[in-house]
Amino acid sequence: MRARQRFTGTDWVITGAMLLLLAGTIIPLLNALALSFSSNLASVQPGIHLWPREWSLQGYAVAWRRLGLWRPFLNSLYVTSVGTLLHMFLGAMAAYTLLQKDFPARRLMVFLIFLTMSVPGEAIMVPLYIVVRSLGLLNTFTALIVSGLVSGFTILLLFNYFRTVPISLAEAARIDGAGDFAILTRVYLPTSTPGLAAVGLFEIVGRWNQFTAPLLYLTDHTKFTVQLALRSVVVVNDTISGMDVILPNTRMAAVVIGVSILIIVFPFIQKYFIQGIVLGATKE
Repeated sequence: MRARQRFTGTDWVITGAMLLLLAGTIIPLLNALALSFSSNLASVQPGIHLWPREWSLQGYAVAWRRLGLWRPFLNSLYVTSVGTLLHMFLGAMAAYTLLQKDFPARRLMVFLIFLTMSVPGEAIMVPLYIVVRSLGLLNTFTALIVSGLVSGFTILLLFNYFRTVPISLAEAARIDGAGDFAILTRVYLPTSTPGLAAVGLFEIVGRWNQFTAPLLYLTDHTKFTVQLALRSVVVVNDTISGMDVILPNTRMAAVVIGVSILIIVFPFIQKYFIQGIVLGATKE
């Protein structure tokens, strides 16, 4: 019979540190949820709220209707959906192109892709703004969709994942008369669901939380995304039309609405996420 392993002092310290980190993550989330479902009067009470004191949807009604959060929510939903689908498809096309052994300057292209990954986004912020302004895309959703439409990380991740697909499948499809586009859409994409799910989750989170690009390209309030709207609600404005105070339950309701899409999407993708990251990041 194996002896029972005893906890050492180091184990207790590590466990305590992890519990503190867990509490530092969970408590603010519980406080936000509790305040969002509290009444106006209960939400202004001091202290940390871990449970709604007076159940109410007043905060959500004010945030959704009076603050007009529904419009930025739909704007972000549109930009995230279209941008993610285009990002995944263009990344898959680039990865499939690099997969071809007879592709000229293949190593040079891989080097250039790695080079783009080494350049921080802040370094090209001003040139990107100048390009967007020159194309007349300011105050348009197209500017947000085109921003980050292709990334080296996505291309290389899908490239490594495509390499795990048996080449015999592509050869059989080519013998049957399929072209490159048909092989990509009928062979590689259907067999690469985990890799696409990993890329999709990264892109959904990145585009939904996108803040810098909307702040640079948008000045029309009707086209604001949810992150800019949250900034206005939580940080900037203290009143509605200079009369009504924005109460804590309304602020927290806006925050919960802002993260709701990520909470809804993640459970459906998580089973593919780890597999896609592991297979896409390793070379067999």
